[in-house]
Amino acid sequence: MTKIYRLLTEDDTSAFCHKVSEALSKGWVLYGDPTYAFDQANGVMRCGQAVTKDIEKPYDKDMKLGHQ
Repeated sequence: MTKIYRLLTEDDTSAFCHKVSEALSKGWVLYGDPTYAFDQANGVMRCGQAVTKDIEKPYDKDMKLGHQ
């Protein structure tokens, strides 16, 4: 069993909640607390949430994590 990790980020809109909800529906698990910061370059608040998932195959740096 291999544990993989992703950091989901998005502007502070419902799109972020949908992105996290979709990951959870595909078996990803929340890892740690969400983060929230002002993106000064774009003038928006940004959210981030780490997620992990156990998969049956070995990790490969070329795998598309979102497709696991």
